[in-house]
Amino acid sequence: MSGSDRKESEVRRMMEGPQPAVPADLGVRAAARGGRLLRRRRVLRRVAWLVLVAAALAFAVWATVYQPWVVPPSETTPPLEGF
Repeated sequence: MSGSDRKESEVRRMMEGPQPAVPADLGVRAAARGGRLLRRRRVLRRVAWLVLVAAALAFAVWATVYQPWVVPPSETTPPLEGF
């Protein structure tokens, strides 16, 4: 008997036996848990968008104040010619 045959026969024995009782409020509890999970995901998604917008705004403010695309002034003066 191979491993899959043994597992199949074990599952058949379990299915033929007495079925466990399902709690009456199982559907209500499952719906409540699903609602909580959806609300939690919605809040996390909103927080993530808020952080993303705040980061983009902070970057825009930083870029306008410091202007990283402008070449900084040179530290030394160019050599004098023609004297």
